[in-house]
Amino acid sequence: MTNLDRVAREIKSVGLYDLILQDVRKILGTRRPDVDQIREVLESHPQILRDYKQTNVEYNLSNIHLREIPLERLDEECRGEAQRINENLATLRAIEKYTLDFAQSSTLVIIFSIEFFVLFSVQYFIVLLNLKAYQWYIYGLFALSILAAWWYAKREQRTFARENARFQRLYDETLTRLKALEERGCIDKEELWIHESDEHV
Repeated sequence: MTNLDRVAREIKSVGLYDLILQDVRKILGTRRPDVDQIREVLESHPQILRDYKQTNVEYNLSNIHLREIPLERLDEECRGEAQRINENLATLRAIEKYTLDFAQSSTLVIIFSIEFFVLFSVQYFIVLLNLKAYQWYIYGLFALSILAAWWYAKREQRTFARENARFQRLYDETLTRLKALEERGCIDKEELWIHESDEHV
């Protein structure tokens, strides 16, 4: 559900993907690759497409380049299946953030940031406020905060794994349904492509 023509154009012209463009230049051995060359690299080097998708997820951009199927012009037998595909697309966009590697997620960064804040607060209470008599209680609270952060990180890691598996399952199911609907002549997938992102400036 990712439009490779769009990906190639964005890699060439959108500054967000400059690092990916540098990799493409290195692979091709040219300074100014055209869109067709970039597309060939996307097809022959899957890591480039993975990097593109990873960048999008990190910046809350969708890798699903299909718009919803317009239901009003479909007959009754196609409409139910198209509605199901539209629901799947909405769900996929909602849980797409879980395709990001948890170790690189903003959730982990936030947890570490809070823990550093707590650590500096502990030092502040003990040293600057002269609470050395209570330092073991304060360190105990700090240790409890580390335990709570570890528990929360593990819980989020399980959520990422569960939702990522759900995303992959739903993605495959939606592709199968789209193909079946197209074979029945209900839709033309080419008409559903989103050729440009309105999220890039």
